[in-house]
Amino acid sequence: MDWAYVNPFTGFVRFNNLKIYESKKDTLFFSAKSVTSDFNLIKLFSKTVEITELVVNKPRGTVINVRQHFNFDDMVLKFTPDNRSANKPSFHVNILAIKILHGEFYYIEKATPINYLIKDLNMESSGKRWNADTIASAFSLMSQNGKGGIKGNFTINVASQDYRFTSQVRNFDLEIIRQYLWELINYGFFSARLDATFRATGNFKNPELIDAHGRLAFSDFHLGKTKKDDYAAFEKLVVVIEHLNPKNQKFLFDSIILSRPVVKYEQFDSLDNVERLFGKAGANITDVTTRSGSFNLIIEIGRYLKSLTRNFFQSHYRINSFTVTHGDLKFNDFSLIEQFNIGVNSLSIHADSVDKNNSRIGVNIKSEIKPYGNLSISLSVNPKDSGDFDMSYHLNKIPASAFNPYLILYTSFPLDRGTIELNGVWNVRNGEIKSVNHLVVIDPRVSKRIKNKEMKWLPLPLIMLLVRERSNVIDYEIPISGNLKNPHFHLHDIIMDLLKNIFVKPVTIPYGISLRNAQSEIENSLTLKWNMRQTELSAKQKSFIKTMAEFLDENKTSTLNVYSTVYSLKEKEQILFFAAKKKYFLSTKRNNDFTKDDSIKVEMMSIKDPKFMHTLKKGSGAGDTLMFTIQDECYHYVGNSEVIHKYKEMMGRRDKVFQDFFVSNGTIERLKFHSDNTSVPYNGFSNYKIVYEGDVPHTLKRAYKAMHEFDSEGLRKRYGHDFKALVE
Repeated sequence: MDWAYVNPFTGFVRFNNLKIYESKKDTLFFSAKSVTSDFNLIKLFSKTVEITELVVNKPRGTVINVRQHFNFDDMVLKFTPDNRSANKPSFHVNILAIKILHGEFYYIEKATPINYLIKDLNMESSGKRWNADTIASAFSLMSQNGKGGIKGNFTINVASQDYRFTSQVRNFDLEIIRQYLWELINYGFFSARLDATFRATGNFKNPELIDAHGRLAFSDFHLGKTKKDDYAAFEKLVVVIEHLNPKNQKFLFDSIILSRPVVKYEQFDSLDNVERLFGKAGANITDVTTRSGSFNLIIEIGRYLKSLTRNFFQSHYRINSFTVTHGDLKFNDFSLIEQFNIGVNSLSIHADSVDKNNSRIGVNIKSEIKPYGNLSISLSVNPKDSGDFDMSYHLNKIPASAFNPYLILYTSFPLDRGTIELNGVWNVRNGEIKSVNHLVVIDPRVSKRIKNKEMKWLPLPLIMLLVRERSNVIDYEIPISGNLKNPHFHLHDIIMDLLKNIFVKPVTIPYGISLRNAQSEIENSLTLKWNMRQTELSAKQKSFIKTMAEFLDENKTSTLNVYSTVYSLKEKEQILFFAAKKKYFLSTKRNNDFTKDDSIKVEMMSIKDPKFMHTLKKGSGAGDTLMFTIQDECYHYVGNSEVIHKYKEMMGRRDKVFQDFFVSNGTIERLKFHSDNTSVPYNGFSNYKIVYEGDVPHTLKRAYKAMHEFDSEGLRKRYGHDFKALVE
């Protein structure tokens, strides 16, 4: 220390700039700007050391944990009385008041590792008398980044280990959680903040003895691959607790509100994003939980919550209001030959009076589906029996083309038209199912076969011929019976429809041909479909554009609006795959010549070709990075700039070959081109949509009239289907 002051007449002691080092080391263990105390000298005559006040100003301390051995163990050992000695201590010690002002304490855990700082710690305690077991204190502190804090008070009985505390938490950064999380994950990013007002009594020995109420609010929660790539996230989770008492089996909540949750699940060639993060089958977590003598705060919190909620469903539980708003659930499958993406956004879940004492609990779920579609679920559950519920659901306006990645892989045929609707009713009692499910696919159409070594082949056009009804609709009812553990699917309706289509449908072939001709006439007059990476027009497309140009030339008051919708994600993916395979192919040749036959070979090469994939990993160094998808590896292999260049070049060529017809006959000024739409096309392919201003071609009018007649018939009218709306 710098200096010490001791007044033997008043009992006042002051140490200035006190420093205490580790035992037999030059490492600083504890320091303080000043330590002052007042002793009651008279008490010394009754063999009592009584400190009336102990004040520690600006203390700085470091606690180091090395596998459950702390750097203060030697101090504890030194001052621990020898229980084997029969001699009682000759002096008693009382501390009547303790104050810590503006302290900073570091906690360092070498094994995990953890390095955490508590800032601006202020504590005021009534101290402890030698013949009393209770310690009471008020405290406040700041989080490590200084942006949030905690204040409160507590009372502890050191003999019984009973406690009572109240706390107020404001914008507290949960950095300490992130550091423990690093022991459980292979990579990633985590952040979260906590606000809370909480009161509780309990016992450290028995977690079930807690009796608590208060409000917890977690905000800006993020867990994922990077700061901008979340696997799980939410804007805010608010839990308002009315009464929590596991011992008396009471779990009473006023409300649970979850705002803007995000959950993303991704499937790769090897493992998924969760297993990539936590190890195969959660191996990282298992390793930590089975390691003897280890401590992980997240695991301990999990165990504590598990012990608290062990008898939750046997207890009296109540949630006055449960709400989820603006949810976003995503599923990406990168294990296919092209990626599959689907999501649920704007998800809302609402349940009122979730109470075990109620006869039923009602839950309503609504959401939009990406890229297109809607979902609604109505659920009524018996809170005393999870095998007793009623559910009705409805999915509609889902494009069949969204499932092309699976169809292409397993049949070689994509769909470029079709809308899926699925609805059903489930009534379950004692686990026994009584369910009717209705599947409708409106106007499905098979596109041209895609040839690639990786793809399997199924005669999808023939299958469609068998499963479609004459109204160009697939319509099946699928009853389900049995029980929840062993459901039985009844396919009688499907089998009978197949037989009917085999024997009855040939009679209705002229109707089907007329229907498809009308559909094709409308579509061919309103849209120009581009296959992936296509830049040259087919003979049929040239005739279509030439007809439009001639119509403008003949109708001077008419104008054409062309709206370009580009499936940029898929187009860039296909450009990327071709560029990567081409680079690999050229690396296997003795020269850099790339012929038309070579182009066909590259087109036919599987993106999952073992030699090609080995070259990707070797050339990109993907084994040492977070590149989990073949798309990431290809981008690293060929470079993002080349893909962007080829994409812009493709778009320019498409616009040029389309507009050349109107330039050549002098009608280009009445062609309005709009090329800024990069949303996902409903039919799964990039396209130009044509909108006429003024007169409309007679063939299109005739086709509209025919389709109106078809859609007004009983077979199609009941689906509420408007073909024109789908095209638009």
